Amino acid sequence: MKRAARGKSASFSARVIATYGRTSMLADEQGTLWSAVRRGRRSDVVVGDLVKATSSAEGQAAIEDIGPRSSLLYRADAFRTKELAANVDQVIVVFASRPSFNLWFIWKALLAARTAGIEALVIRNKTDLAEGAENAQAALEEIRALGWRTLAISVRNAAAHASAELTPLTQDRRSLLVGQSGMGKSTLLNLLVPDAQARTREFSERLDQGKQTTTAARWFDLPGGGALIDTPGFQEFGLAHLTAADVVAGFPEFVPHLGRCRFLDCRHLVEPDCAIRRALESDQISAGRYDFYRSLAAERTR
Repeated sequence: MKRAARGKSASFSARVIATYGRTSMLADEQGTLWSAVRRGRRSDVVVGDLVKATSSAEGQAAIEDIGPRSSLLYRADAFRTKELAANVDQVIVVFASRPSFNLWFIWKALLAARTAGIEALVIRNKTDLAEGAENAQAALEEIRALGWRTLAISVRNAAAHASAELTPLTQDRRSLLVGQSGMGKSTLLNLLVPDAQARTREFSERLDQGKQTTTAARWFDLPGGGALIDTPGFQEFGLAHLTAADVVAGFPEFVPHLGRCRFLDCRHLVEPDCAIRRALESDQISAGRYDFYRSLAAERTR
């Protein structure tokens, strides 16, 4: 990408490809990079946003306006909301048998994507590892049975095969990569976007942020069309922003049974004649998934 040259103040359209606090990196329609700040005191810019900006100095700009978003994925706990990316049409959840994965993390990411109206793909990486493979494959098969798309690959040790499998699933899509630390997201990114490491270094130099920039989400254009948005690994996917109704609607196995409970406001916990609990008793809903639901429901009644 090119760097912006000095010139008169002018307005332009751009994509937000990285954010670091109040500073954002923009790429305009010519591929020129700009370091930008949001006009005023607002800090509502998210990676993936399409914005209008005004140049202010060489390589510097002010973000004036944010365009309409087709989607927004974020996570939240009781204290903080963290927007992950805007205008994505696919969430790719990456996990592996080592380091140990948290199945509820995967389920929470899928729930967040479903309630945001974004398609999801779950990738089990590091299939060459024998340790923990049985549990990882069982988790993948359960996710597939619930209706989500899945893929099992080894990005590091079978790169050519992984690339052939991944390319048609990511081409012309705007995909957000999420996962716990150490699951191989960066390796996957570098496989599909060979210049990702070079561009990461360029972002660091432009913003004078050093190694700390590795903690931020970044947008990378795919060579054949589409984009991957990499996010830093994190261990918990908070869903405090979802309502109780959001949670229920986010369980695909619940959907066929909704509206069949005795009470319209059934919480599916202890109420009599609950269709969800009947489905649990007849093994149409797994005990593990129902325990997951109970945990989320309890958080919303405290």
